Amino acid sequence: RRMNGRGHGQLRRSQVITTFGPGALIDLPNDSAIVGGLDTWGGETNLERIDEPRLSAKLASMAGVPHPRLYAPPPEPESWQDGRRGIGAWRFPEWFVVQESGAGKRSDSGTGSGSGTRPGTRSRRMVPRTALTNGRYDRKPVVATRFVRACSKGHIDDIDWYRFVHGPDDPCRRQLWLDERGTSGDLVEQIVRCECGRSRRMHEAVDFASFPLGKCRGARPWLGRHANEECEEPSRLLIRTASNAWFPQVVSVLSLPDRGGEVDRVVETLWDRLHIVRDANALGVMKGFPDVAEGLAPFSDREVLDAIAARNAGGAAGERPIKHAELDALLAVPEGYGDDAPIDPDFHARRLPESAWRRPQQPRSRAAVSARRDPHGAGHGTRDSAQWNRQATAPAVAGLQSARLDAVESVIQVHRLREVLALAGFTRLEPVMPNVDGEYDGEVEPAPIALEPAWFPAVENRGEGILVRLRADAVAGWLGRAPVQQRLATLIAGHDAWAARRKSERPFPGGPYVLLHTLAHLLIGSLSMRCGYPAASLRERIFVDAREGRYALLLYTASPDAEGTLGGLVQEARRIEDHLRHALRSAALCSNDPVCAEHVPGHSMEERWLHGAACHGCTLIAETSCEMRNEYLDRALVVPTLYAAGAAFFGAV
Repeated sequence: RRMNGRGHGQLRRSQVITTFGPGALIDLPNDSAIVGGLDTWGGETNLERIDEPRLSAKLASMAGVPHPRLYAPPPEPESWQDGRRGIGAWRFPEWFVVQESGAGKRSDSGTGSGSGTRPGTRSRRMVPRTALTNGRYDRKPVVATRFVRACSKGHIDDIDWYRFVHGPDDPCRRQLWLDERGTSGDLVEQIVRCECGRSRRMHEAVDFASFPLGKCRGARPWLGRHANEECEEPSRLLIRTASNAWFPQVVSVLSLPDRGGEVDRVVETLWDRLHIVRDANALGVMKGFPDVAEGLAPFSDREVLDAIAARNAGGAAGERPIKHAELDALLAVPEGYGDDAPIDPDFHARRLPESAWRRPQQPRSRAAVSARRDPHGAGHGTRDSAQWNRQATAPAVAGLQSARLDAVESVIQVHRLREVLALAGFTRLEPVMPNVDGEYDGEVEPAPIALEPAWFPAVENRGEGILVRLRADAVAGWLGRAPVQQRLATLIAGHDAWAARRKSERPFPGGPYVLLHTLAHLLIGSLSMRCGYPAASLRERIFVDAREGRYALLLYTASPDAEGTLGGLVQEARRIEDHLRHALRSAALCSNDPVCAEHVPGHSMEERWLHGAACHGCTLIAETSCEMRNEYLDRALVVPTLYAAGAAFFGAV
């Protein structure tokens, strides 16, 4: 049944988008429930609207909803009597386990595998919701069973326990018991038995190829009791508190000046001359006219040609990938320090002058380096310590130059940043990830969050960040090296093995993305030590535009409950070279080496198909900070390692 008008629990607004959105399973203080769809939110009149045209346009193309609106989750009701403000939830699952006062005793003489209660076995009755009175059974409290069934399309349902124990053709409906042997909670120790003597162990439900739980009924309880749809997928066992019970499909954009809209307006103004342009040569001829040259001066030839092509096709240039539009705006900011113009609360950024962040190289003597490495100083094994350090790092630095920090082209301080996140849908069992351009492909169809969605829940965060751009020629030269190509071949083999198992057609993101992604993780660890924000509150955004030769990473922090930030992160842009050196030095040797450095994804016994030299000891960070769920990482592409010294973009520090 549906919860009554009073609140049974509280969530932060951002949690509704990222953790406990419609369709997610949640434990309330006295109930287990599934968060209701948008139809239970009390209507749009009680919600706060969020304006972000680019995000609305993206959701329209993804969900096929014309002109979708964005609304923030409802705030906390001002009084308990205001039952219309809040998010509805439905009690789920609808099978319960009775909290018996002691170990249950069998009164029958069944001969099934669960017969005979041995010492240490706890037996509890299993009852459906219809047998309860005010949440109790025979005056005893009950708790929801932790086992449900689901399918890859997002459907979720109670297990047909009678069918699971007896089979599809047995009409027995006697009392069911759950026997728990031991204290481990392992599925092998969980036995469901009937008083008729039949029983079955829960670990048999894992083998979904034999249909132990039957076919999916297409149940969508978050949308209501009668919202089922046709489904032929086999039902799979799901622990309702497991992390794979709900994966959100979150679409995020940065509120930046829309250069696509600006170039569209200029092209429209000059359309009487630009309508015949089909390539860069023709565009160059048209720029011979003073008014055309003046109007197109702020934009690159590629931006203008894209706008012309989109107009000829009857579309708009704004339909290009989300990240490409964001990168256009970020790279177009003027040079400065941030205090030379009024601050826009949504976006304010300046390119930091090179003299403010680049430091001249000052070589140190070998004796000074050795003495610094020795923690005890002269007279306490200085010679042995220096010799050990040279031996330990020799495989990584042999034949390589020092770290190529000159490969950083520019650093941009993003003093004010607004990020808007919207929940478009969700999946179960397997997550759905955006591609390198921030777009979701049609490989996985997410479950809907409303019967007929006309709007989507969203939240806005405000913060600050640092953008680091690499030189295009440095990346191109790095990609042309033979050791790099060999290393990428091993990563591609791992990706192909993962794709074959998942039956996925997603392409490998490419070497530049893995390079930038890994570098972003390493920099987050270094920045968190000095910027004042914990590593879990820092996030990444990777920009790879191979056609234009633009490679950059944005590290930022954003919060929904603050208008501004403390400025600790953005000021670290002046010391970006120090952070790079610290990150590269820390990544050269992992605490799990040589196991970490020698990991080959294509032959992964632990099935870490999408990782190169990466583990929790060196590269992995909180999944809330990573845009790719801690996948496509390899520090061997960033810094020399014990196993692959020649594939690094940066040399040894």
